[in-house]
Amino acid sequence: MATDVTIVSAPATPTAVIAQATSWKEFPGLWGDLLGEVWAFVRGNDLSPGRNIMVYKDDVPNVEVGVEVAGVFAPQGRVIPSTLPAGQAAKAISRGAPSPAGIAAAHKAVTDWCAANGHELIGVRWEVYDHWREEDPDSFETEVYWLLSPTRSSAS
Repeated sequence: MATDVTIVSAPATPTAVIAQATSWKEFPGLWGDLLGEVWAFVRGNDLSPGRNIMVYKDDVPNVEVGVEVAGVFAPQGRVIPSTLPAGQAAKAISRGAPSPAGIAAAHKAVTDWCAANGHELIGVRWEVYDHWREEDPDSFETEVYWLLSPTRSSAS
């Protein structure tokens, strides 16, 4: 299945996250606990939450796992304020219930499309997860973004 890729201007959306250095092997068993800790903080502090997010700052990976929030807050424990990366980004959408294979395909669609169209990726990428709707799981979308180099991307 072909995945459409578009270039978007990504805003610096405020988030509540836990930042962690991990490994690709350990990350699948780690992210759920990190997200649960962030949600406990968000609920306990009356923050207005948005969608779940994961930011991969590099290939180590240094990650941020958390949720969009509507305002500012003071850090508490491991939960810190952050923002989703801002700037020109290549975006693809994985549709349906989230799966590692579907999300990986969206990431591959972005990297392949950017390589074929002269857009340089800087390595920072992130995922924004739709709100789950039990009555319509096929409508679930995971947005996948890769930040583009501001100095070397051809016109879209």
